Order: sequence, then C-alpha cells, then structure tokens
Amino acid sequence: MRTFVAVFPPQRVRKALFRAIRELPASRDFRLIGPEKLHLTLKFLGDMAEDDLGRLTRALEPLRERHEPFEVSTSGFGAFPSEKRARILWAGIGEGSEPLRAVAQSVEDLLEPAGFGREERPYVPHLTLGRARGRKAKLDDADVYPPALRFVVSGVDLVESVPGVGGVTYSVLETYSF
Repeated sequence: MRTFVAVFPPQRVRKALFRAIRELPASRDFRLIGPEKLHLTLKFLGDMAEDDLGRLTRALEPLRERHEPFEVSTSGFGAFPSEKRARILWAGIGEGSEPLRAVAQSVEDLLEPAGFGREERPYVPHLTLGRARGRKAKLDDADVYPPALRFVVSGVDLVESVPGVGGVTYSVLETYSF
C-alpha cells in the first residue's frame, strides 16, 4: 500500500484555487490534479506492507496532543524545481507556514523511531496543483495570483493512494485531530 500524511483543505478552498489556476495561461502546460485530490503533503511514505499499518498508526497517535488547531492562508503560485523549468505547479502557503513546518517535524520525529526514514529535503508547505505535460513547461505568469484563502488546520490524515483505471484515488486510513 502506498501512503502519505497530509492536510486536506476545505472543499471551498480547493475549488477556489482551481478556478484561479485556470486563469493562469501556463496552466494548459500542466496536467492538473483536480480539486478533490488537493492536499498539503507533510510526509510521503511510499509503498509499505499492510502489516506495518498498525505500527504506523500507533506512531502517529501523539500528534493529537502535540498541536493545537491553527490558521493558514494561501500565497502565490510557484513551480518546482524552478519557474523556468517547471515540473510541479503549486500554490504556496503564507501565514501558517511555521506551524505546518512544526507539524511536519513532529511527523518526522514520531515516525523515525518506528523505522520510517527521515526526509532529507527541508519541508516547503505547498499545495500541488499539477504536473508538467512536457519538458518545456514554464511558469511565467507572475501577474496572476491565487486569492488569499484562509482555512483552519485542525488535524492531519494518514492517506492511502490507490491506483485505478481513471488515476489514483485517496482513501483516509486515520485522522489525527488536534
């Protein structure tokens, strides 16, 4: 099973972001993921045996007590690895980035003793909107910004990504409310 730890914004935020991204001329160079899949990944765990699920869910249990709900807001559009060589199109997080980093750090701290490796790269809070269709995607529309959307993060989800004929679907395995 393929798993990750994430925060799913409310539906109104996901829909508003996708309305805004359609105004971005460069968006046609990207395969958009769809609002129902939009999330903030805190940690990608990848493929794991179902037998490890119990160990994983127990390891994450202290998240419920370590954090309080907090508010975040979206910021500008961006791309990884750069706007000139865009592979991933995203919407950033402005306010609330530090608490999100703290939650991501807690996830790392809780999972490492349970045998899950640490992420080497620093955590950059973002909502992935799409992946480049070709090698020449560029994000050169700096004058288009997403609306400032605010929402409360009141927990995280452990999610399974299930491949299917129409692409992947997400199934929440466990919710850790703050």
